[in-house]
Amino acid sequence: MSQCLSEFRVMTSGAFTAAHFKLLPQVERLTGQQVITVTTSIGTGEISIPSRLARHEPVDIVIVADSVLDQFVQAGFIVEDSKVRLASSGIGMAVREGEPAPDLSSAQGLKQTLLKAQCIAYSASESGKYLTTVLFQRLGIEHECLPKSRLIGGGERTGDVVARGDADLACQQLSELYPVKGIAHITPLPLEVQKISIFSAGVATWCTDAVKAREVIAFFRGESARQAMVQTGLEPYRGQ
Repeated sequence: MSQCLSEFRVMTSGAFTAAHFKLLPQVERLTGQQVITVTTSIGTGEISIPSRLARHEPVDIVIVADSVLDQFVQAGFIVEDSKVRLASSGIGMAVREGEPAPDLSSAQGLKQTLLKAQCIAYSASESGKYLTTVLFQRLGIEHECLPKSRLIGGGERTGDVVARGDADLACQQLSELYPVKGIAHITPLPLEVQKISIFSAGVATWCTDAVKAREVIAFFRGESARQAMVQTGLEPYRGQ
Protein backbone atom coordinates (compact mmCIF):
# COMPACT_ATOMS: atom_id res chain seq x y z
CA MET A 1 0.00 0.00 0.00
CA SER A 2 1.18 3.50 -0.73
CA GLN A 3 1.28 6.16 1.94
CA CYS A 4 0.52 9.81 1.35
CA LEU A 5 3.67 11.80 2.15
CA SER A 6 1.56 14.49 3.82
CA GLU A 7 0.49 11.99 6.48
CA PHE A 8 2.28 10.59 9.51
CA ARG A 9 0.63 7.40 10.75
CA VAL A 10 0.51 6.09 14.31
CA MET A 11 -0.87 2.80 15.58
CA THR A 12 -1.45 2.97 19.32
CA SER A 13 -3.16 0.61 21.72
CA GLY A 14 -5.79 2.02 24.06
CA ALA A 15 -3.51 2.71 27.02
CA PHE A 16 -1.60 5.47 25.22
CA THR A 17 -4.51 6.77 23.13
CA ALA A 18 -5.65 9.66 25.35
CA ALA A 19 -2.09 10.95 25.77
CA HIS A 20 -1.51 10.58 22.04
CA PHE A 21 -4.51 12.74 21.18
CA LYS A 22 -3.46 15.40 23.69
CA LEU A 23 -0.03 15.53 22.08
CA LEU A 24 -1.24 15.27 18.49
CA PRO A 25 -1.06 19.02 17.67
CA GLN A 26 2.56 19.12 18.81
CA VAL A 27 3.40 16.03 16.75
CA GLU A 28 1.85 17.65 13.69
CA ARG A 29 4.00 20.75 14.22
CA LEU A 30 7.07 18.56 14.68
CA THR A 31 6.47 16.50 11.53
CA GLY A 32 4.82 19.15 9.37
CA GLN A 33 2.29 16.46 8.47
CA GLN A 34 -1.25 15.47 9.35
CA VAL A 35 -1.14 12.74 11.99
CA ILE A 36 -3.43 9.81 11.29
CA THR A 37 -4.31 7.45 14.16
CA VAL A 38 -4.72 4.16 12.34
CA THR A 39 -6.19 2.01 15.11
CA THR A 40 -6.49 1.81 18.88
CA SER A 41 -7.02 -1.92 19.35
CA ILE A 42 -4.77 -4.90 20.03
CA GLY A 43 -7.18 -7.83 20.29
CA THR A 44 -7.98 -9.92 17.26
CA GLY A 45 -9.85 -9.44 14.00
CA GLU A 46 -9.22 -7.57 10.78
CA ILE A 47 -8.91 -4.10 12.36
CA SER A 48 -6.59 -5.10 15.20
CA ILE A 49 -3.01 -3.86 15.27
CA PRO A 50 -1.48 -7.35 14.70
CA SER A 51 -3.69 -7.90 11.65
CA ARG A 52 -2.92 -4.47 10.22
CA LEU A 53 0.82 -5.01 10.66
CA ALA A 54 0.60 -8.47 9.12
CA ARG A 55 -0.92 -6.79 6.04
CA HIS A 56 1.88 -4.19 6.11
CA GLU A 57 -0.59 -1.32 6.26
CA PRO A 58 1.06 2.10 6.04
CA VAL A 59 2.38 3.15 9.46
CA ASP A 60 5.32 5.08 10.86
CA ILE A 61 5.32 4.26 14.59
CA VAL A 62 3.57 1.70 16.76
CA ILE A 63 2.83 2.14 20.49
CA VAL A 64 1.79 -0.96 22.44
CA ALA A 65 2.64 -2.91 25.59
CA ASP A 66 6.38 -3.55 25.85
CA SER A 67 6.06 -7.33 25.57
CA VAL A 68 3.79 -7.02 22.52
CA LEU A 69 6.27 -4.69 20.81
CA ASP A 70 8.97 -7.30 21.38
CA GLN A 71 6.77 -9.78 19.51
CA PHE A 72 6.39 -7.31 16.66
CA VAL A 73 10.19 -6.92 16.52
CA GLN A 74 10.57 -10.70 16.28
CA ALA A 75 7.93 -10.80 13.54
CA GLY A 76 9.89 -8.24 11.52
CA PHE A 77 7.29 -5.48 11.85
CA ILE A 78 9.38 -3.12 14.03
CA VAL A 79 13.00 -1.98 13.70
CA GLU A 80 14.74 -3.64 16.65
CA ASP A 81 16.93 -0.74 17.79
CA SER A 82 14.05 1.77 17.56
CA LYS A 83 12.19 0.51 20.64
CA VAL A 84 11.75 3.14 23.38
CA ARG A 85 9.82 2.74 26.63
CA LEU A 86 7.41 5.65 27.09
CA ALA A 87 5.14 5.12 30.07
CA SER A 88 3.60 2.68 32.52
CA SER A 89 0.05 2.16 33.71
CA GLY A 90 -1.71 0.14 36.37
CA ILE A 91 -5.04 -1.64 36.05
CA GLY A 92 -8.20 -0.12 37.45
CA MET A 93 -11.90 -0.78 37.79
CA ALA A 94 -14.93 1.47 37.52
CA VAL A 95 -18.72 1.37 37.84
CA ARG A 96 -21.55 3.20 36.13
CA GLU A 97 -22.02 6.79 37.20
CA GLY A 98 -24.43 6.93 40.14
CA GLU A 99 -23.51 3.48 41.47
CA PRO A 100 -21.75 3.10 44.84
CA ALA A 101 -17.97 2.87 44.86
CA PRO A 102 -16.58 -0.67 44.65
CA ASP A 103 -14.37 -1.83 47.53
CA LEU A 104 -10.86 -2.07 46.12
CA SER A 105 -9.14 -1.22 49.40
CA SER A 106 -7.67 -4.71 49.74
CA ALA A 107 -7.44 -8.01 47.92
CA GLN A 108 -10.31 -9.32 50.04
CA GLY A 109 -12.43 -6.29 49.20
CA LEU A 110 -11.67 -6.77 45.50
CA LYS A 111 -12.59 -10.44 45.75
CA GLN A 112 -16.00 -9.61 47.21
CA THR A 113 -16.54 -6.86 44.63
CA LEU A 114 -15.88 -9.30 41.81
CA LEU A 115 -18.10 -11.97 43.33
CA LYS A 116 -21.00 -9.52 43.71
CA ALA A 117 -20.77 -8.23 40.15
CA GLN A 118 -23.33 -9.57 37.69
CA CYS A 119 -21.19 -8.88 34.62
CA ILE A 120 -17.50 -7.93 34.44
CA ALA A 121 -16.28 -6.25 31.25
CA TYR A 122 -12.64 -6.86 30.31
CA SER A 123 -10.48 -6.07 27.29
CA ALA A 124 -8.38 -8.19 24.95
CA SER A 125 -5.24 -6.33 26.03
CA GLU A 126 -2.82 -6.84 28.93
CA SER A 127 -5.36 -5.95 31.62
CA GLY A 128 -7.89 -8.50 30.37
CA LYS A 129 -5.31 -11.25 30.11
CA TYR A 130 -4.18 -10.55 33.65
CA LEU A 131 -7.74 -10.49 35.01
CA THR A 132 -8.83 -13.77 33.45
CA THR A 133 -5.62 -15.82 33.58
CA VAL A 134 -3.93 -14.60 36.76
CA LEU A 135 -6.05 -12.45 39.09
CA PHE A 136 -9.18 -14.62 39.27
CA GLN A 137 -7.00 -17.65 39.95
CA ARG A 138 -4.94 -15.84 42.59
CA LEU A 139 -8.15 -14.85 44.38
CA GLY A 140 -9.61 -18.34 43.98
CA ILE A 141 -12.74 -17.13 42.17
CA GLU A 142 -12.16 -18.24 38.58
CA HIS A 143 -15.09 -20.67 38.56
CA GLU A 144 -17.49 -17.98 39.76
CA CYS A 145 -16.15 -15.07 37.73
CA LEU A 146 -15.02 -16.40 34.36
CA PRO A 147 -18.57 -17.34 33.25
CA LYS A 148 -19.88 -13.83 33.98
CA SER A 149 -16.94 -11.99 32.42
CA ARG A 150 -17.44 -10.43 28.99
CA LEU A 151 -14.64 -9.80 26.50
CA ILE A 152 -14.94 -6.36 24.87
CA GLY A 153 -13.27 -6.19 21.47
CA GLY A 154 -13.23 -4.06 18.37
CA GLY A 155 -11.42 -1.19 20.06
CA GLU A 156 -14.34 -0.42 22.38
CA ARG A 157 -13.47 0.46 25.97
CA THR A 158 -14.90 -1.57 28.84
CA GLY A 159 -16.00 1.69 30.46
CA ASP A 160 -18.30 2.46 27.54
CA VAL A 161 -20.05 -0.89 28.05
CA VAL A 162 -20.56 -0.14 31.75
CA ALA A 163 -21.69 3.43 31.05
CA ARG A 164 -24.60 2.20 28.93
CA GLY A 165 -25.55 -0.47 31.48
CA ASP A 166 -24.46 -3.61 29.62
CA ALA A 167 -22.03 -4.57 32.40
CA ASP A 168 -21.66 -3.37 35.96
CA LEU A 169 -17.88 -3.51 36.47
CA ALA A 170 -15.23 -2.33 34.00
CA CYS A 171 -11.64 -3.57 34.18
CA GLN A 172 -8.93 -1.93 32.05
CA GLN A 173 -5.76 0.12 32.21
CA LEU A 174 -6.42 3.28 34.25
CA SER A 175 -5.43 5.43 31.26
CA GLU A 176 -8.17 3.74 29.21
CA LEU A 177 -10.86 4.32 31.86
CA TYR A 178 -10.19 8.00 32.66
CA PRO A 179 -11.44 9.44 29.32
CA VAL A 180 -14.76 7.54 29.40
CA LYS A 181 -17.90 9.51 30.21
CA GLY A 182 -20.67 7.91 32.24
CA ILE A 183 -18.51 5.92 34.65
CA ALA A 184 -17.34 6.76 38.17
CA HIS A 185 -15.11 5.65 41.05
CA ILE A 186 -12.19 4.77 38.78
CA THR A 187 -9.93 2.98 41.24
CA PRO A 188 -6.61 1.14 40.87
CA LEU A 189 -6.37 -2.48 41.95
CA PRO A 190 -4.95 -3.03 45.45
CA LEU A 191 -1.16 -2.91 45.48
CA GLU A 192 -0.81 -6.55 46.50
CA VAL A 193 -2.52 -7.72 43.31
CA GLN A 194 -1.74 -4.81 40.97
CA LYS A 195 0.03 -5.35 37.66
CA ILE A 196 1.96 -2.48 36.10
CA SER A 197 2.44 -2.61 32.34
CA ILE A 198 5.03 -0.68 30.35
CA PHE A 199 4.10 0.80 26.98
CA SER A 200 6.74 1.28 24.30
CA ALA A 201 7.05 2.77 20.84
CA GLY A 202 8.94 1.56 17.80
CA VAL A 203 9.45 2.42 14.14
CA ALA A 204 7.77 0.23 11.53
CA THR A 205 10.23 -1.52 9.24
CA TRP A 206 8.41 -0.10 6.20
CA CYS A 207 8.20 3.45 7.57
CA THR A 208 8.82 6.00 4.81
CA ASP A 209 10.89 8.37 6.99
CA ALA A 210 12.60 6.55 9.86
CA VAL A 211 14.51 9.65 10.98
CA LYS A 212 11.32 11.63 11.48
CA ALA A 213 9.65 8.66 13.18
CA ARG A 214 12.50 8.45 15.69
CA GLU A 215 12.16 12.19 16.34
CA VAL A 216 8.49 11.71 17.21
CA ILE A 217 9.31 8.87 19.60
CA ALA A 218 12.00 11.03 21.22
CA PHE A 219 9.38 13.77 21.66
CA PHE A 220 7.02 11.32 23.37
CA ARG A 221 9.84 10.38 25.74
CA GLY A 222 10.80 14.00 26.43
CA GLU A 223 9.82 16.37 29.23
CA SER A 224 7.25 18.27 27.16
CA ALA A 225 5.12 15.12 26.78
CA ARG A 226 5.13 14.11 30.45
CA GLN A 227 2.26 16.33 31.57
CA ALA A 228 -0.10 14.85 28.97
CA MET A 229 0.80 11.37 30.16
CA VAL A 230 0.15 12.17 33.83
CA GLN A 231 -3.14 13.89 32.99
CA THR A 232 -4.35 10.76 31.21
CA GLY A 233 -3.44 8.24 33.90
CA LEU A 234 0.02 7.22 32.73
CA GLU A 235 3.31 7.34 34.61
CA PRO A 236 6.15 8.59 32.37
CA TYR A 237 8.89 5.98 32.12
CA ARG A 238 12.13 7.23 33.67
CA GLY A 239 14.40 4.24 33.19
CA GLN A 240 16.52 3.35 30.19
